[in-house]
Amino acid sequence: MPDSARSRSIADLPPQTAANPASKAEGRARYFNTGNAFNVKLPVVPNAVFTAEPMQALDPATSTGLIACDVSSEMACAFPATSPLVLAYYARIRSGEALATDFVASGVVYYVMQGGGTTVSGSETVSWGPGDIFVTPGDESQNHTAGGEDAVLWVVTNEPQLAFENLQAPASGQSPTNTVHYTADELDRQIALIYEIGRGDDIPGSALILSSEKQEASRNVLPTLTVAMNTLPPGETQRPHRHNSVAVSLVIKGEGCFSMIDGVRKEWAPWATTITPAVSVHSHHNEGAEQAKFLIIQDGGIFYHARAMGFEFAEHPI
Repeated sequence: MPDSARSRSIADLPPQTAANPASKAEGRARYFNTGNAFNVKLPVVPNAVFTAEPMQALDPATSTGLIACDVSSEMACAFPATSPLVLAYYARIRSGEALATDFVASGVVYYVMQGGGTTVSGSETVSWGPGDIFVTPGDESQNHTAGGEDAVLWVVTNEPQLAFENLQAPASGQSPTNTVHYTADELDRQIALIYEIGRGDDIPGSALILSSEKQEASRNVLPTLTVAMNTLPPGETQRPHRHNSVAVSLVIKGEGCFSMIDGVRKEWAPWATTITPAVSVHSHHNEGAEQAKFLIIQDGGIFYHARAMGFEFAEHPI
């Protein structure tokens, strides 16, 4: 009896194959239907906070190297990932030592948590210090050297995006970004300008969005990654909202701060990496005495390009 006769619905059919394949190519074909093709159920992106990883990176006993924020096992990913398209690390570089990196990514975003040093990427050298952000292209390897004290960096790539499609890093000269450097002083100046001018309630927060010469039209750092330095004055709340991108954030300064994610309170911790799952209703709250600051990286570029960002305010009791 054929499968179709035994099944109560086409949704019960297993993947079908050609009855009499005449070639290897025909034999590789698989056939689904409207009943069984759209019911793929994947594990959710966890509403996670990474606190052990920054503690390890800041520990003077930790050797030079990378510490990944990896929840791939929770998401059933076959490759390391912090979210389906993003991977975050902490990098510790001991004074006078060097860390070589060669990520299979379109580009890499770095935030300097502690210390100073230099990064050589191709023919360019970036001299960085605390609070700086810099970006390196994916078609080059990098060599990072710490100066007179141990350095700690937060490092974010789109390696999972490329791994998902089994792609390689861009060919030489084909990276969607050059080396870009955002100094701490200039970041502070730009944030001050935002507050000087002010905004209406229709604008979601007071965040500085980073882009570059190559990505100016998209207003992103990489075609698929958006980078924002978000701020929140003491006593204020960022309105509840949702969007289709996942947010991976670094808490830079946030004593007395917390987030609400789908009605669940998430406390902030110093230098923690947090995940805000896609489409979750979330808000950020500052009950401390100082302005909060957190660096947010989203896979927003891919949703903007697909015309599917889905941003909306979502006022409800929290």
